[in-house]
Amino acid sequence: MTTVAEQLSTTTLLRFATAGSVDDGKSTLVGRLLHDSKSVLTDQLEAVEHASRNRGQETPDLALLTDGLRAEREQGITIDVAYRYFATARRRFILADTPGHVQYTRNMVTGASTAELAVVLVDARNGVVEQTRRHAAVAALLRVPHVVLAVNKMDLVDYAEPVFAAIAEEFTAYASELGVPEITAIPISALAGDNVVEPSAHMDWYGGPTVLEHLETVPVAHDLTACHARFPVQYVIRPQSAEHPDYRGYAGQIAAGAFRVGEQVTVLPSGRTSTIEGIDALGEAVDIAWAPQSVTLRLADDIDVSRGDLIAPSTDAPEPTQDVEATVCHVADRPLSVGQRVLLKHTTRTVKAIVKEIPSRLTLDDLSQHPTPGQLVANDIGRVVVRTAEPLALDAYADSRRTGSFLLIDPADGTTLAAGMAGRSFASTATVNTVADEEGWDF
Repeated sequence: MTTVAEQLSTTTLLRFATAGSVDDGKSTLVGRLLHDSKSVLTDQLEAVEHASRNRGQETPDLALLTDGLRAEREQGITIDVAYRYFATARRRFILADTPGHVQYTRNMVTGASTAELAVVLVDARNGVVEQTRRHAAVAALLRVPHVVLAVNKMDLVDYAEPVFAAIAEEFTAYASELGVPEITAIPISALAGDNVVEPSAHMDWYGGPTVLEHLETVPVAHDLTACHARFPVQYVIRPQSAEHPDYRGYAGQIAAGAFRVGEQVTVLPSGRTSTIEGIDALGEAVDIAWAPQSVTLRLADDIDVSRGDLIAPSTDAPEPTQDVEATVCHVADRPLSVGQRVLLKHTTRTVKAIVKEIPSRLTLDDLSQHPTPGQLVANDIGRVVVRTAEPLALDAYADSRRTGSFLLIDPADGTTLAAGMAGRSFASTATVNTVADEEGWDF
């Protein structure tokens, strides 16, 4: 007889995020998914029932299953990203319930950055609003391969098919223009449970899947081993003990691809080459390791390798560059301006940088580009050109979400300013000319 643990070990994992405007019902949808799929523990449900009674509600408020912060429960809003794990017989899930308020759009970026599917909720009474378009744009920029449009609160529009059809048509046209590859529209009532886990008896005109059925069957293609092999160095291990007097290993998590003993590799940005002499995983020597394993690589040659370097196969190494062109989501309250000094964090490497240009800002209403805005403010999406003090081994975000992404950070207090997705980058020449400004920032 197959145990539950054995069944789950053979099922696939789907990471997905929920998004939408304020009060569209994201937390209620997540709560309904957890409740109706029987993924809520008894004590959790009792705590929700108790909190609901204290608020004067006769029925349990399922949104409280994810809104865990005191401020969230008091205000009835989602502020932080709430991660939840649940499983069915067909698939395992990690979901990120993200906020709907404009000021917390940065948290939607966080939740969707690792998602393979995004559920964008729309209130059937309000239709597609600016925040809906913003979340669709973020999902497209983060290259989330699957988007579900959940038209919620259908019970408040008498389950009218024309209302659903009009919203689905408007959103699909907008998201398709953004480049979202797959869009599935589902009419639901998260509060009543219509088309969430069980099919609705009130919408016989809809013949598609429920939300859970779609989540269980959508193709998942997140095989990191098929991507370009990349190993950001996290730590250099040199025990210098009597037992291991000459041991030198480079520890970290494989970001993508696979590495094999005997493979020729290049250390970037220096460009030095060597051969993998050994791979240690969990204290054991192995012949091959793949993403997302955490391992230690040992090289045949005694070359200079330090934290922040990137190890890649010599036949498939990215070209280091100091000029990075990218699309960024600005997530800080303070603006990002041309000429501003920042820190750029890419994998395990952090370097000084200057914002050289902001060529355009995306206008969400019609997807037009506003040229040379001069600065980006909170929740803006725009193109930037950044000059770094040291070369970086960046991939295009279209090729790798792990090694094509970066953060821009305020050097004064460590505040994250923007999340970046590298597009076309300008490869540097073999000889990098550097100059120093009056404050010692080398470029």
